[in-house]
Amino acid sequence: MKKLILSAALLAFGLTLAFGGITGSSAQNPSEHAYDHASPNAAFRFCGTDQPDEQTARLVEDANTRFKDAQRAQGSASERTGTVTVNVYFHVITDTAGRGNISDTMIANQIRVLNDSFSGATGGAPTIYQFNLVSTDRTANNTWFTATNGTTAERQMKTALHRGGAADLNFYTNGMGGGLLGWATFPWSYASNPSMDGVVCLYSSLPGGSTANYNQGDTGTHEVGHWIGLYHTFQNGCSSTGDYVDDTAAERSGASGCPVGRDSCTGRRFPGLDPIDNFMDYSYDSCMDKFTAGQAARADSLTYQYRGL
Repeated sequence: MKKLILSAALLAFGLTLAFGGITGSSAQNPSEHAYDHASPNAAFRFCGTDQPDEQTARLVEDANTRFKDAQRAQGSASERTGTVTVNVYFHVITDTAGRGNISDTMIANQIRVLNDSFSGATGGAPTIYQFNLVSTDRTANNTWFTATNGTTAERQMKTALHRGGAADLNFYTNGMGGGLLGWATFPWSYASNPSMDGVVCLYSSLPGGSTANYNQGDTGTHEVGHWIGLYHTFQNGCSSTGDYVDDTAAERSGASGCPVGRDSCTGRRFPGLDPIDNFMDYSYDSCMDKFTAGQAARADSLTYQYRGL
């Protein structure tokens, strides 16, 4: 178990205040891969999470390096064992006609998918997180139902409904638009904008939903992956930095479908096939089943610093 390192935590908090207001930019244009949610042949995952620009990413990595160096200096550099509990506040947004009013069973199944995915039960490396549903509220609001990332409607929705603190997961579902399946905030953004923290998922992406190929709950897993500090596996494309995790192979772009054997970054500098089975790629839900040990370690460090988990 890690020792509590107050000085390192305070350093990290100060760095959060220094760059917490930088929001970054979206990695891709939704219109490039837009699809009709009503179609049974939805073809591409699109995540609307704001991916950090180079300056923000560098600040995050520098702060994380300093934090881990401080741990090593005090003899407590290893990752934690066991589990930490993340309390989940679930917010269901519907339109006034009742569209999007997912069942309690779908919500319970989403929590089960999160626990299976993050425990390693689906075949990947285990992380420390387990998820506990605390409450569910339901709001009928036509404007919030189609809210997307960065809009006034998103801010109004979250300002009204957000519960808990940095360690608590606010999970919203709505009908969004623009070909999106969801978006999330990163741990280091919390200090500068607490009420905006959380994940938002397309209601029909939950287990048993109607969005073909993306209705087993792994949109939730993907977005919560961002919430604990993970980037897309294709972050920075074929580069030396990639997603800042050593054991995820470099990937030029997000995968569509389940392209077994895909190798978009070739040559000796980039060993390994694309990680199409990783929860942080864009593959079909049926193709995604793992986090890596490096991702688990990165998330552990970042959530300890910025979320107190």
